[in-house]
Formats: sequence, C-alpha cells, structure tokens
Amino acid sequence: MKSTNNKILITGGASGIGLGLTERFIQDNNTVIICGRRESVLKEVTDKFPTVITKVCDLSIETERTALFEWVSDHHPDLNVLINNAGVQQWMTIDDQDFFQRAKTEIATNIEAPLHLMSLFINLKSLSTIINVTSGLSFVPFTRVPVYSATKAFFHSFTLSVRHLLKSKNIEVIEMIPPALNTDLGGKGLHDATSPVSDFIQFVFEQLKNGKTELTFGFSEAMATGNPEELKAIFSRLNPD
Repeated sequence: MKSTNNKILITGGASGIGLGLTERFIQDNNTVIICGRRESVLKEVTDKFPTVITKVCDLSIETERTALFEWVSDHHPDLNVLINNAGVQQWMTIDDQDFFQRAKTEIATNIEAPLHLMSLFINLKSLSTIINVTSGLSFVPFTRVPVYSATKAFFHSFTLSVRHLLKSKNIEVIEMIPPALNTDLGGKGLHDATSPVSDFIQFVFEQLKNGKTELTFGFSEAMATGNPEELKAIFSRLNPD
C-alpha cells in the first residue's frame, strides 16, 4: 500500500485506534473520510482536523451500511482504501441476563458490518486496499470479553480467506493486529496501563512502509506468532484461575 495521496474511509475513525489512523494518514497527505454514530464526536475531529470528511452512520444497521456505500459511490467514487476499524467490546459472562442482546450488538458491529462493507466496496473500481483491524485476542481469547474475542477470531480467519479471494481483483488485504492499547474500548479506564495509541501507530506504519500485510505490535506479535505451547501459556496468563 502506498502511504500518500490515498482517499481512505476509516470506520470508527473518531476515537481510539481509528483517530490515531486518521491523524497519521492526514499527516501523510491523504484524504480521510470517517464515519460514526455520533455527530458531536465527529465534529470534535473536524474542529481539530478541518480537512477530514465525516458521515454519520450506525454500522450495526444494514440499511445504513448500504446508504454509506451509496453516498461514497456518489460523492467519492475515487476512494481506494477501506479500513474496517469500528468495533464493540463487552465485558460480560454468559450467565448475565442481558448476555445475548449484548452479544448480538458485538456480532453486528464486529462481524456483520465489515463483511457487508467489504462485499459492497469491492464494487468500487478504484478500491485497491482493505485494512481489517482485528486483535491479539484473535489468537488467544480473554474470557472477560468472550464474544469480542470470538468475533475477532472470526474476522482474522475471514481476512485470511478474503486476502486470497481478492487477489484476482488486485485488491491488497492487510490485517492490523493491535494488543490492548490505552483507549476507551470496553469502558473508560480499563486500559490505562497499556501502551499509547501513538506508539502503536508509529510501529505499524513502519511495517506498512516495508510492505508487510500482517501488522503487529508488542504483545500481539507474541500472540500472532506463538506456537501451541506458547499460546497455552498466554491463555493462562490472561485468564488466571
């Protein structure tokens, strides 16, 4: 993937990793479009970065995903990069009374939305790159977020398949695999002791420049490359009895 002069759509680009990507891609002379549910949060980004283009969209709703694609097709037909970054993380257990309802929210946002968007956006003749943001938990689950971990494992597997399936269309598929970072994912304060997003962004952009298609950082590298015994040890570390 070239690092400059792209037109990029970043889902969930107003906060966390998405915001970090937005900032960096702007610095590298790219046109960035972000979408999110809350107009007020999107406005905070444009107040700071006036060149960012925004679109209000609830990605958990199928009709809104279709409307997003149609809007891009009409107004930004030269879009060449789709970044599936938006995600929901629920801390819960299977015996919670609202478990299934919350699980459906995660599945809709973390699985249905990016799969639907990919199936739509590959119809843009200009599309050359898809970046899917998965997680180190794709490889080893953290049982406090059981559905989130499972959705990311699914998304990792699908990314491997779609990378192969889209070769004939000359669409590059890149997987970005973050560890826990200092964001509000899952709730405020849960990840305060982890690495800042800025460190992650700097590291993965170096990997992008080197042509890598699986981008890791810190603990996620150990999870993505570990052998079975190492992954068992990581599981025990993440999920002590």
